[in-house]
Amino acid sequence: MLDFIYFPVSGILWIWHAVFGFAFGPDSGLTWVLAVTFLVFTLRALLYVPAVKQIRTARQMQELQPQIKALQKRYPGDRQRQALEIQKLQKEHGFNPLMGCLPILVQAPVFIGLLHVLRSFNRTGDGFGQLGMSPEANASTPNYFFSVDEVQSFLSARVFGAPISAWITQPREALEAFAPFGGIPSVASIAAVAIPLMVAAGIATHANARASIRRQSQAAQENPQAAIMNRLMLWVFPLGVLVGGPFLPIAILIYWVSNNLWTYGQQHLVFRRIDAEEDARQRKITAEQASAAPRPGVRPAHARRPKRRR
Repeated sequence: MLDFIYFPVSGILWIWHAVFGFAFGPDSGLTWVLAVTFLVFTLRALLYVPAVKQIRTARQMQELQPQIKALQKRYPGDRQRQALEIQKLQKEHGFNPLMGCLPILVQAPVFIGLLHVLRSFNRTGDGFGQLGMSPEANASTPNYFFSVDEVQSFLSARVFGAPISAWITQPREALEAFAPFGGIPSVASIAAVAIPLMVAAGIATHANARASIRRQSQAAQENPQAAIMNRLMLWVFPLGVLVGGPFLPIAILIYWVSNNLWTYGQQHLVFRRIDAEEDARQRKITAEQASAAPRPGVRPAHARRPKRRR
């Protein structure tokens, strides 16, 4: 149904696995960790331009807030007129609300695709998204771009003794699929890798939210709806990583940490560039005003009044 997402995601993961497999070996846990990490970096690089537009849109929205509030006060009882005037204002300033949510709308199916591809390396068990395959059938079935040998390579890959496709609450019958590829992992070994990743992902999510809120204007932070959203970003979303982490494969937790690291660096890079552009614009305006002002000691030129006819 979503093969148009699954195949590109698995294709990018396959390319990075081939690259790092050449350096560290195809069955190395480090190879697969780096492959997942650079899959994230590749997808985020492709989404860089929409992400920058999203940040500019959010900043532009803050700048328009005083004018929007003025329109709401001008037409207090006419919601339809308010909406029309706000749309007119946004159009005049080239504001596109869609750009504010486009990166999220694009990232959501990518996340779903990555989750599906990673879970499809181990299709044993009868849980959600699983096919109930036997360990033998699973190990001899390709996974989109990945051949049977590469599926078995993924099953063999371990990070400190834990398969990167395993998760803490994974059923026993699903863990048995790893038996021919390094033995059945214990829940303790999986938790020893997953829990630090969950904590790191939660902290990174909180740090990104704090950095984003710090850039908001005072008026935006005092807005009731924005205040609720800020609290969700600061506390509920990071807590969601900790609560949902036991149900996510280690590879997805690696995705989450990598995605947040990219977001943290991208925010600082983009905001620094926007601030530099704003400073340059202000300097230009100041220079133009200074050049138009009269020099010290020089009287401003006044247009001569026409003589009155007698």
